Amino acid sequence: MKKVVIIGAGPAGLTAADELLKSGKNKYEITILEESGDIGGISKTVRYNGHRMDIGGHRFFSKDERVMKWWRDKLPVQGAPSFDDRILGREKELSPGGPDPDAEDEVFLVRNRLSRIYFLGKFFDYPISLKPQTFKNMGFVRTMKSGFTYAGSLIHKREEKSLEDLYINHFGRELYSLFFEGYTEKLWGRHPSQIDPSWGNQRVKGISISEVVRDALAKLRGKEKASRETSLIEHFNYPKFGPGQLWEKVADDVVQGGAKLIKNAKAVRFDAENGEICSVTYDKDGKETTIDADIVMSSMPVKDLVAAFRFDVPENIRRIADGLPYRDFVTVGLLVDKLKVKNETDIKTLGNVVPDCWIYVQDTGVKLGRIQVFNNWSPYLVKDPEHTVWLGLEYFCNEGDDFWNMSDEECFSQAVNELIEMGVIESRANVLDHHREKVKKAYPAYFDTYDEMGTLTQYLNTIDNLYCIGRNGQHRYNNMDHSMATAFEAVSAIENGTTDKTAIWNVNTEQSYHEKKDE
Repeated sequence: MKKVVIIGAGPAGLTAADELLKSGKNKYEITILEESGDIGGISKTVRYNGHRMDIGGHRFFSKDERVMKWWRDKLPVQGAPSFDDRILGREKELSPGGPDPDAEDEVFLVRNRLSRIYFLGKFFDYPISLKPQTFKNMGFVRTMKSGFTYAGSLIHKREEKSLEDLYINHFGRELYSLFFEGYTEKLWGRHPSQIDPSWGNQRVKGISISEVVRDALAKLRGKEKASRETSLIEHFNYPKFGPGQLWEKVADDVVQGGAKLIKNAKAVRFDAENGEICSVTYDKDGKETTIDADIVMSSMPVKDLVAAFRFDVPENIRRIADGLPYRDFVTVGLLVDKLKVKNETDIKTLGNVVPDCWIYVQDTGVKLGRIQVFNNWSPYLVKDPEHTVWLGLEYFCNEGDDFWNMSDEECFSQAVNELIEMGVIESRANVLDHHREKVKKAYPAYFDTYDEMGTLTQYLNTIDNLYCIGRNGQHRYNNMDHSMATAFEAVSAIENGTTDKTAIWNVNTEQSYHEKKDE
């Protein structure tokens, strides 16, 4: 049997293990090393005082039918209304014969997709739409400036050397300044003029003012849906207890299938012979253990991977890897009795809370980047969804900076004060409980030595038995389905005995918006 060492028990690593085990018994001896004590990477579910937190928010939708089938083979789609849909009389497309989520736990829910921008004390569609309310929210002067600067961007296209150039070309300077510049700097800690346009290409293809205009005209002509290159998903699947529930099930499946899963095991050393990795050393509770490896599948950060190579590596390669940047992440869970901001949509919700999954915070006067309303992801994430609202306040920061180093109480106070300032809650008295989670290297960033990533990739591909998979494994802003697809391609390469890894690295390079589907 070939000895396979998989670094990381997130979506990429667990998918790889599951796919290898499907290929046949007694072919692979699989060891999964997970640095933390959790399963799912940043797709984990955190439990706290009867509530659950989805770190970062994870919609189970993909244009990749392999991924959709894989998910639904693990969890069936609900066949009866969920708790909130049943109480509110909301109708969903259910799966005949599927489980009742009130009675069974292993089930995918069907959830409404709604994410909006909260700016100037008002809600805007995400992406921006041409509705009378949009113009009313922006005001006459901003609306006119937006129109003129967008017209200018059609005439004078900028060379897209940075994310700022890309956004201005797509939206014009005024809308860029209003909705992209400040938020992007919050997210990455760098001005968009300093960021490679690659990340933006994956997010804005097919989304532009011209497309919005076509949408509006199509609707005026009486068409129910606009004629567009792609359309935003309106529903998505979601595990009853959050994304970690699915990955915990997959972890159980692969262990039952014969894989060995070691938690709190950090890969600290990779040794090589004849140009291939021959062993991996991991640290668990201060004790180092070395295991032989015929194949290594790594979803650990590329920066840490190369730093752990104990063999000759070109100085330039070490420099590039060491310079790769990341953005870290803090989620503050706040349990509140009610919100001050009102639900002014026609969507019914428990307690009439706003119906959004995410609320994007463009206001540069607060550090807060996004708000999750966990009640809307799944009522089963909240201990009492009829009488309380469970929020996830998302902050982007750098490990070791002032925000990261705040005490829990300092962080909680800032979060509450910002919600009050924004008008989301009335006062501190509304807050019933709170919890904080920190996530290191949540977002691989697109600046510093990132523009030399191609050189680093070429080098990594010369190590025939090393397969880099997942978000951090490829230093690419992969979503969960993309991370899984890299695992599919890596397993295919292993099964076919090829050392050509082009297909693995080509995942998520089509540069199409991640929440859209082809029509």
